[in-house]
Amino acid sequence: MKYVLVTGGVVSGLGKGVTASSIGVLLKACGLRVTSIKIDPYLNTDAGTMSPFEHGEVFVLDDGGEVDLDLGNYERFLDIKLTRDNNITTGKIYQHVIAKERKGDYLGKTVQVVPHITDAIQEWIERVAAIPVDGEDGPADVCVIELGGTIGDIESAPFIEALGQFSYRVGQGNFCLVHVSLVPVLNVVGEQKTKPTQHSVRGLRGLGLIPDILACRSTKALEENVKEKLAQFCHVPLENIFTLYDVPNIWHIPRLLKDQKAHLVISKVLNLASIVKEPSLEEWTSRAELCANLHVPVRIAVVGKYTSLSDAYLSVLKALLHAAVACRKKLVVDWVPTCDLEKETEKENPNAYKAAWKLLKGVDGVLVPGGFGDRGVEGKILAAKYARENKIPFLGICLGMQVAVIEFARSVLCMHDANSTEFKPETKHPCIVFMPEGSRTHMGGTMRLGSRKSIFSVKDSKSAKLYGNKTFVDERHRHRYEVNPDMVERLEKAGLSFAAKDETGKRMEIVELPSHPFFIGAQFHPEYKSRPGKASPLFLGLIAASCGELDSVMNPSSAHQHLISNCPKNVFVNGNSKKASNGLADVRHNNGYCNGLYTR
Repeated sequence: MKYVLVTGGVVSGLGKGVTASSIGVLLKACGLRVTSIKIDPYLNTDAGTMSPFEHGEVFVLDDGGEVDLDLGNYERFLDIKLTRDNNITTGKIYQHVIAKERKGDYLGKTVQVVPHITDAIQEWIERVAAIPVDGEDGPADVCVIELGGTIGDIESAPFIEALGQFSYRVGQGNFCLVHVSLVPVLNVVGEQKTKPTQHSVRGLRGLGLIPDILACRSTKALEENVKEKLAQFCHVPLENIFTLYDVPNIWHIPRLLKDQKAHLVISKVLNLASIVKEPSLEEWTSRAELCANLHVPVRIAVVGKYTSLSDAYLSVLKALLHAAVACRKKLVVDWVPTCDLEKETEKENPNAYKAAWKLLKGVDGVLVPGGFGDRGVEGKILAAKYARENKIPFLGICLGMQVAVIEFARSVLCMHDANSTEFKPETKHPCIVFMPEGSRTHMGGTMRLGSRKSIFSVKDSKSAKLYGNKTFVDERHRHRYEVNPDMVERLEKAGLSFAAKDETGKRMEIVELPSHPFFIGAQFHPEYKSRPGKASPLFLGLIAASCGELDSVMNPSSAHQHLISNCPKNVFVNGNSKKASNGLADVRHNNGYCNGLYTR
């Protein structure tokens, strides 16, 4: 097994996750099998109880693991399925070591950070790296490890020590360290400054880790004299210094690394030069160029409570982008804070109220994502009501589906008190109820989590057609509340259709309004399985409906011709570079890279 470790210095948020994912894409394109591990030095055992404002979204895996959002990047870029153990935290390691100590496995020894914690980290990495994640038998060829945080963080110290030991444990030729660092450009002098990276590398070396490669983040490509200076003071060969400058979208990063011969450098460090072939990135590059040159907009409102931090909805944004590119449209996202739609805001802050409703009324489609807590729920209900009454394409995810059911019960069944027991336990019409097996005392890992079957009960529904008329689908869940099974019959008689249910037939998985052009809610989170080139069917349906092209997407026989006829001219297609037309402007940044979508 070969290992590539990606560390970061100077500041957080440089894009270590995207860099690690892109290295994986590049190695995979060379014919190697790749797996990934993310190390998060916080004390939480997982990301499940962390606020989106604190840490961004919680990404959910097939096995129910609630993990860091970077594992979503790994899965999307590499098209793999990771496990909860691919996310290592301080909490997990200490919990593991303490459990062994309680059993007496250390035979009376004093349990210490070195060697017991550091040994546990190394053993965990070796064990998890051997788990196949690509559907094939046997371990991968290369494991890409990302160490969260920045060099010098106090909580990272045990992991730094463990990884230093690990590099000697696996031996030279089996370990490659890529250090991602910032080379800022000071506006006053317009000069690229190397001192932050020099200090970062000096700190890294002082902790026992010697970088093989420098991946330098900057707004533009490094000048040659800057690279020479870095090589001299950081003791890294000139050819091992790469620039990761701002690009139209993050799909360009693997090609950026390939153009700088990163695959050759990594394969040389890992003694893989004899078996590594020239990377084939034609399809990946075509998609990146296509995304950068789309010009026909589709405007989607994301109505949520965490809109001030786009990372809180990272997978939703990626799934929307995947679907928009599949439909050959430029994604424009309008962030609509749920609280700003509510009547209280109209009194307290009329300008915010008017601005929110102006945004909502100017979009082509509405997406209401998941969330927890009662703040902003009435705003979500109002958004669902607006989309339903005005025939605007609507997709509700998890809580977004639940508020759609509540709104329907209030408006159509005249159950004005209808609500979820999460928000109003004493409601006379509980449309949404607590799941019987859920825990009311413990939050972490107690929800209905992971991949579960959703069986289509309405065969000619829009959702069934979008999923290719399958009997069932496996999608990932993360919720404590569900549609009250005692109210399903009344809701269906009023016109609401529960198109998919779980294996027992008692849990509602997909709700539709057949009389509406596109009004779908899903109890699961379809965004977690969306991939570049393989957009989530429900997101694809939302984008297509928002463009007036839903029929062509639901009809497989015409879908291919539809995509060809809507493909923009003069773009990079099938690996052949042609004259580019209008590119994206006013892009929003994510982790320091441009992510290739409009936002407002």
